[in-house]
Amino acid sequence: MTTSSSSTTTHPHGLVIRPLAGPGELDLFLRLTYSLDHELADDLATGRRVPEWMWVALDGDRLVGRLSWWTNAAGGAPQQLDFFDLAPELSPEERAAIGLRLLETATAAVIPAGTQRPEFGRFMPADWREVPETRSLLESVFGALVATGARPFVERLRLEWRPGTPAPEPKGRLEFRPVRDREDLVALMTPVMEGTLDAHGQADLASGLSAREAAELHYDEEFAHYSSPREWWQVAQLPETGEPVGFVVPARNNYHHTIAYIGVLPAHRGHGYIDDILAEGTRILAAAEVPRIRAATDLGNVPMAASFARAGYVTFERAINYVWDTPGVAGS
Repeated sequence: MTTSSSSTTTHPHGLVIRPLAGPGELDLFLRLTYSLDHELADDLATGRRVPEWMWVALDGDRLVGRLSWWTNAAGGAPQQLDFFDLAPELSPEERAAIGLRLLETATAAVIPAGTQRPEFGRFMPADWREVPETRSLLESVFGALVATGARPFVERLRLEWRPGTPAPEPKGRLEFRPVRDREDLVALMTPVMEGTLDAHGQADLASGLSAREAAELHYDEEFAHYSSPREWWQVAQLPETGEPVGFVVPARNNYHHTIAYIGVLPAHRGHGYIDDILAEGTRILAAAEVPRIRAATDLGNVPMAASFARAGYVTFERAINYVWDTPGVAGS
């Protein structure tokens, strides 16, 4: 659903809420700041964002709030609400009121009535709870989300491996071969999905998808869009028998090189193979001389976080997701 200039809404006290008139208003949107600001121009140029999805709240000439949805490919529907900022000089009470108005006005114009709202995702400093100003700003944003019916879904660690960090040495316990095709990887993802500690994977299963269907969805919505070499994707197997143990998907998404997915098959857990598999994925990207390797894992997935730490990854940020349940289906 798109908007037009008729979507401009004037609220009491002169607050104007409207979408951007076009890419030429990007400077207006950039009067507030967030860590993804540098991606906006390219997102607009490639169609991952459109001005009709980028909304501002204006008090006269002053920008007091902004938000934007994003999609992973031009022409797609909004997939995530990933910008939502309120002016730091506002009082918590003003931020609560303006945030709620902005979110509800923009959502009513962009997201078709009766459909599930796209998930909200936000990157945050690792110490966001310890810095009073940062915590107050973020809690204002989260409060506006909750006021519209959202609930916290998961908090994640954002991790980074940097050049100069020693690449983990192979232990020789496993052999690696490239993933052959979609079926090769999906067949391995399916049993990994069944016992996943990942909140998004668990939500897919709770929605009624089978493990196979969830694996196919993950592949088709994410992996199929990567332009980086498929030869990077590796299956780990036992040298003696060739039996698969796990897999790793090193890739480049629209923004960064990343360990996109990694898993150990249930029958082979408990032997520390995750370290060997992560090391292989890290070596592949390090050999390509990438500027950094990004990864993420749920805060509650302690074994995976520990493996990343052993491989030399550092936590540089956190991320949090909020979700709206499907209309009429609580806890969906």
